[in-house]
Amino acid sequence: MAEAIVELKNVNIYQGGNLILEKVNVVVNKAEFVYLVGKTGTGKSSLLKTMYGDLVMKEGEGTVAGFNLREMTWKKVPYLRRNLGVVFQDFQLLTDRNVNDNLKFVLRATGWKDEKLMNEKINDVLDKVGLKSKGFKMAYEMSGGEQQRVDIARALLNSPKLILADEPTGNLDPETSDEIMQLLFQISKEYGTTVIMATHDYRVVNKFPARTLKTENGRVSDNATISVL
Repeated sequence: MAEAIVELKNVNIYQGGNLILEKVNVVVNKAEFVYLVGKTGTGKSSLLKTMYGDLVMKEGEGTVAGFNLREMTWKKVPYLRRNLGVVFQDFQLLTDRNVNDNLKFVLRATGWKDEKLMNEKINDVLDKVGLKSKGFKMAYEMSGGEQQRVDIARALLNSPKLILADEPTGNLDPETSDEIMQLLFQISKEYGTTVIMATHDYRVVNKFPARTLKTENGRVSDNATISVL
């Protein structure tokens, strides 16, 4: 039986006092790749923020990577996030240090202490994203595609069950976007990592087809069920 990594039942999502999405029912399983599409302002980011504990879930039931979102407190959020990898559109790399030190900063922040184990883990994730020899480089010396690969490597550091990618190809040219998409699909397939990717890039969605969730009119529709009707 498939293992559910994300399970939301009758969830209402609020931003401040405003209801953004209502009656969200979504199940995403281990190693599944899912797109999240929808116009700006329809709730994509709010849905992702709910999944990584940035927005409090007030109504409905939800679990992500084994954590109950209704019981999430600020003290528990860091433990949830250690099971997640988050990839951003604007990379958010620290510009005053090289790639290795960017990754080491995250490991230390999540409780790693052994220098040898940290170096082994950094080499491992850089190898996975095709940047094994680039650890000494400063972020500003790298192309946009390379910086996005570093961002993905950073998301892999704690061997997450789930990667939430927010517009990861948004600032990249089509050729580089395709390379990043191939990498994300490869990670999902080879390591059994679930990937949920918010995107406006329909060229990518058409070229690399996968299950698609869509936010519109305050609801989340799922083509995995819509196509059956």
